[in-house]
Amino acid sequence: MSGIAMTPEMSLITDSVKDANARIRFFRVAFGSAGAGQMIALREIRSILDDVHGRTKVDWQADADMTRAEAKLAFLLILCLESSMPRGGTITLRRDETTWRFYAKGDRMAPKPSLWALAAAIQPSPQGDPEDEVSPGDVHFALAGHAAEAAGARPAALLGDALIEVSF
Repeated sequence: MSGIAMTPEMSLITDSVKDANARIRFFRVAFGSAGAGQMIALREIRSILDDVHGRTKVDWQADADMTRAEAKLAFLLILCLESSMPRGGTITLRRDETTWRFYAKGDRMAPKPSLWALAAAIQPSPQGDPEDEVSPGDVHFALAGHAAEAAGARPAALLGDALIEVSF
């Protein structure tokens, strides 16, 4: 349409732009504001997750629209699970009337219990010991804890070498 031939280089650039846009849409849900009663459509969530490519595949099995606050917490927990899966894997998300469940499987799991305590909103952000401080790359764990608290949720995580299960 623009008169530019779709060479392999242009195809690579096009794919990179699509991936970057998808990540921005994902981050807008995860890190954006979630006003009271504000909803997000299931088709938008699936569109975002279908467009995001990486080492981790997300199988979203929740089948209804939801509040933006719920989606925000779910997306932050997906980021937490991705951080615990250095070689990637699969995250399966299920939601029934009262409970959310996330199952993460990968070749090598590396969960950090102190970070998951932040995500579960059972431990305040560390202060004092520099070794216990949250690094910029792990800030989503603390934000998940705040989002859980704001949503009245209490995520519980079972951390294993081959599987991580999170529910709330």
